[in-house]
Amino acid sequence: MKFIFLVMIMFSASALVKTEQVMKFDGVVWGFDFLDQHSGFVSLRSGELYHFDLKSKKSKLLVSPKVKAGGQGGLLDLKVVEIKGKTFLYYTYSKEVKDLWTTAMGRALYKDGKLSAHEDLFVADVVSDTSRHFGSRMAFKDQFVYVTIGDRGERKYAQDLSKHNGSIVRLHLDGTIPKDNPFGKNNQLKSIWSWGHRNPQGIDFDPVSGELFSCEFGPRGGDELNHIKKALNYGWPVITYGKEYWGPSIGDTHKKGMEQPVVHWSPSISPSGMVFYRGDKVSDWKGNVFLANLGSRHLRRLVLSQEQGNFKVTKQESLLSSLKERIRHVANGKDGHLYISTDSGKIIKVFK
Repeated sequence: MKFIFLVMIMFSASALVKTEQVMKFDGVVWGFDFLDQHSGFVSLRSGELYHFDLKSKKSKLLVSPKVKAGGQGGLLDLKVVEIKGKTFLYYTYSKEVKDLWTTAMGRALYKDGKLSAHEDLFVADVVSDTSRHFGSRMAFKDQFVYVTIGDRGERKYAQDLSKHNGSIVRLHLDGTIPKDNPFGKNNQLKSIWSWGHRNPQGIDFDPVSGELFSCEFGPRGGDELNHIKKALNYGWPVITYGKEYWGPSIGDTHKKGMEQPVVHWSPSISPSGMVFYRGDKVSDWKGNVFLANLGSRHLRRLVLSQEQGNFKVTKQESLLSSLKERIRHVANGKDGHLYISTDSGKIIKVFK
């Protein structure tokens, strides 16, 4: 892995937003998270897992799980979680199981600069041998972890509660299934929290309301931001604002018993990671949603408002389009700044 350090200051056409490139890796930086103000972890989609140090500008290759990398699959999301005084690194990745590809979540103990005791906590029960739509972001709250699972390119199973295709699952931190999860009758999978998703690659909790939100890719148009609630069906592929890549409509836009998105985008913006800004460096960003976008190559800021439990977007702003980068993920740093990663291998600090 070659290391390159560059500093750049660039400005958004809309808001004089500055950027500083703080790390550079050889590969797609799919996920990253911070251990403290000066260091953290990064996953490359090709399967490598690194610890990085922002002071020394150095990185160290760590032992990673056995990944089935290819297409959209590989080593995916990362989150640092403290449990009873111990530091764990949770990760998701694409895994081969009986000639099929699936999304898995595991964790390892981090101590003295090393990862040990790798273990799988969850392996999705899906139908697919494709290398696309793994979903695979995580959000943590109240000793639970929520994991997004894409439809794996087999859309009909997103409406089948006996499979994990196109769902968000809710688990205890040790991977066991909470008793108050909504499903489990007949052949329904007990781990599912919500369903009817296409390819959700962003998930986070609103720090003000405590509510859960997720963004997902539509096909040709129909990208969505959804307010995620227990047991609800978000409609894919029965309802969608997107169309087939070759032109025709896929389904209707509304159906009783299926949820409408908070906001949707056509043409597609390709939202990957998302985060609510919790930092203290830019006061007018506090509590706003930030979406990392691939095809449209920008960072999008959303301002949400809530009325009687319903959320709506009151403002949208496109940032960092001048970088001309496929922005893969966005996260809060321990230093109060916002950070993004790119498919060109960069980790970039964003500030005003």
